[in-house]
Amino acid sequence: MRAASEPAASALFEPGRIGSLELANRFVRAGTSETMATNTGAVTDELVRLYEDLARGGVGLIFTGHLYCAQRGQYARRQTGIYDDALIAGLSRVAEAVRRHGARVFAQLAHAGSQSRVPAGTPLAPSSVPNALTGRDVGEASEEEIEEALDCFDAAARRAVDAGFDGVHIHGANGYLISEFSSPLTNRRDDAWGGSAEKRDRFALEVARRVRAAVPPELPVTMKLGMVDAVPGGLSLDESVARVGRLAGTGIDALEVSVNVMSRATDSVRKYVAVGPRRAAADLLIHRAFGAPADEAYFVPWARAVRPTVSLPLIVAGGIRRVQTMERIVRAGDADFVALARPLIREPDLINRIASGDAAIADCTSCNICLMHEGHHALRCWRTPRVRLLEHAVYRLRGGFRG
Repeated sequence: MRAASEPAASALFEPGRIGSLELANRFVRAGTSETMATNTGAVTDELVRLYEDLARGGVGLIFTGHLYCAQRGQYARRQTGIYDDALIAGLSRVAEAVRRHGARVFAQLAHAGSQSRVPAGTPLAPSSVPNALTGRDVGEASEEEIEEALDCFDAAARRAVDAGFDGVHIHGANGYLISEFSSPLTNRRDDAWGGSAEKRDRFALEVARRVRAAVPPELPVTMKLGMVDAVPGGLSLDESVARVGRLAGTGIDALEVSVNVMSRATDSVRKYVAVGPRRAAADLLIHRAFGAPADEAYFVPWARAVRPTVSLPLIVAGGIRRVQTMERIVRAGDADFVALARPLIREPDLINRIASGDAAIADCTSCNICLMHEGHHALRCWRTPRVRLLEHAVYRLRGGFRG
């Protein structure tokens, strides 16, 4: 049952600003994997509809799913690409669809690094270390390969501008290439690209500088940064807080905090996505029968650690489901914007619902079945309608999720 209607939370619906861009509210749609592009990464009608629904649903700013900026940087099949000029026309359709409904959209640029799940690809990694999430072992990148990767970010940023996006968001988290250069677990180089915290900074700083130079000053450049590895003995919060200070000097306009290198370990994944059997069972039987998510807003402590060091606007995600929590984050100054991903998969119109005065908890329970299907099926909530749970079970029985 829905909670009794209350007035819309005022702090959440105040205009916000990132660089010179004014946003209608403090809600950001965090990037997801969508599995809605063609096999060559081109935009489809299905993908345009997804973004139009999100914009129509009331979110102020949308980060696209991670767009691969180089062919060898592709993460999964049917991922959207920005690696070639031929893709610009399709990407323009996304930007136009979002702006028709008064929202703004940033192109999120990414390179999968050794975390690529494309079997036929040739991934890139700072060091020859088995990927903590996929187990894939990739040879150490040469200087020439590093420069090529940097050039790809630069070129992708220019394509984003040509496609009409309102800004560019750099993906430097969740185990992809920038994360791998930032972590002492995955960057074991002893040259100018690794060997100390400052040298591990270099790749992220170079990407930020080149993207900022490629984007006109009136368009914002923002970054998603992994703060702590989900693997013991990895990147520390102190190292990342210092890195944020140096990134601020590159001219980025806002920062989204997230996790860094990922892991296949169950506890590590749960820490990132806040998912567990009890949560899924509760939703299957009686929605939210056992109350609020235990790990709601789990990235907020990292945002609090960053806040005193920079004046950048901060964007925070992390299993946020309650309107009261969203309001508290913004009012307390822990972050300037609240980012949601999975809740908007289940309820694309969630922000309009909140604005209408309906302050009930978001329907999403973080069961995470949507993530299990990335690279296999188009993005959707597998609990709406619930008959999809049966589809999911059949797929598992037939041996799904092997690729």
